[in-house]
Amino acid sequence: MSNEKPIKELIDKLLRAYGYQDQLDEIELIKLYEEAVGVMYMKHTQKVYFKDKKLFVKLDSAALKQELSYSKEAIMHKLNQRMRKRILLEIVIH
Repeated sequence: MSNEKPIKELIDKLLRAYGYQDQLDEIELIKLYEEAVGVMYMKHTQKVYFKDKKLFVKLDSAALKQELSYSKEAIMHKLNQRMRKRILLEIVIH
């Protein structure tokens, strides 16, 4: 029997030990958000950041804010699936 572990698992443990996992998760989550919503939303996104398990999105279009509010549960589910963990609990649109 071998004590070998996948390199990803070892790197994840190392990052957590040094406190970098949260920052890497935030970068990955924002990148996945950009892919999930597409070019049109990103053109109207003024700011997007992740804090306290919430993704904050600032849009410059009232119509897109309304439209995004209808699909935020589906987007949140998709992002959590892509992250392979439940990292996101809420999307806040302002």
